[in-house]
Amino acid sequence: MQAKNVRKKRKLGSYPFGSVIFSITLAIFVMGLFSLFFTLAKSLTSAIQKNVEIQVYLNKQITQTEIDFLSRTIAESPYVRREENYPQVKFVSKEEAASQFMEATGEDFTSFVGDNPLRDALVVNIAASYQRVDSLKNVKVSLEKTRGVFEVTYEKTLVESISKNLTKLALVLGGFTLILLLVVVILINNTIKLALFSQRFLIRSMQLVGATDRFIRRPFLIRAVFYGFIAGLFADVLLYGLIMYGNQQIENLKELQNQTDILILFAALLVLGTLVGHFSTFRAVKKYLKLSLDELY
Repeated sequence: MQAKNVRKKRKLGSYPFGSVIFSITLAIFVMGLFSLFFTLAKSLTSAIQKNVEIQVYLNKQITQTEIDFLSRTIAESPYVRREENYPQVKFVSKEEAASQFMEATGEDFTSFVGDNPLRDALVVNIAASYQRVDSLKNVKVSLEKTRGVFEVTYEKTLVESISKNLTKLALVLGGFTLILLLVVVILINNTIKLALFSQRFLIRSMQLVGATDRFIRRPFLIRAVFYGFIAGLFADVLLYGLIMYGNQQIENLKELQNQTDILILFAALLVLGTLVGHFSTFRAVKKYLKLSLDELY
C-alpha cells in the first residue's frame, strides 16, 4: 500500500504558539519586575519622608492655653504632613522628653543636674513637598518669630541627603523605565514579525483571491490580542510568585508593598501585553501586505 503524503492545511492567522507566548511573557515579566522595584522604592521613599520632622521648643513660661493655640495654628499650616486628613503635630512635655532620654541612655541626668533643663516641645511631621532645605529654612524662621516659641530645630543633613538622593533616584529609574519599555516593545515586535514570516505567502494568496486588507488582518489581530493577554497573565503569575517568595525571605518587605499599586501593576502588564501584541502584529501584517512577490521570496 502506497503511503500518502498528507500536508497539514495552514490556517490564516495561525503561527507558533509556544515560542511567541514564551518570548512575550519573558519580556513583560522583566518589565513588571523593574516596575515592582520602582513601586517598592517609592514606598521606601515615602516611609523615609514620614520621619522628617521639626522640633518646636517652647518658652518655659508658656501657658497651656497658649500651647493649645500654637498647636492648632501649626496644624493648619500647609507644611504639616497629614495622614488620613489628620495633621501630624504631637506635643511632648519636658517630663516625657526626660523620660525618653533616660530610657535611651540609661542615665538619670536629673540626679546631678538637680532640675529638668528640657523644654516642652511640639514635634511636627513635614509634608513631602516642603522637604527641601530652603523650604524648611523658611518654616524655621517663620516659627521662631511666633510668640511662645523658643527655638526650632531639624536634621539638616538628613533633609539634604533625602533631597539629593530622591532627585537622582527619580532620574535613574525614569531613564531605565523608558529604555526597558523600548526594549520590550522592540523584542515583542521582532518576535511577532518572525512568527508571521511563515504566513507571508498565505497573506499573498488571500490578496490574490480578492480579500481586503482588513479581512486578512482580523484573524492575526485577534490571535495577537489573545496571545498578549495570556503572556501578560503568565507574567503576573510569575511576578506574584516572586513577591510571595520575597516576603518569606526578606523581613518587613511586605510593609513596603501597597496592595493598590500591586494590583495596578498586574493590570498594566495585561494591558501592555495586549496592546504591544496588537500593535506589533498590525505593523508586521501591514508590511507583508505591501511587499511584492519578489520581496516575499
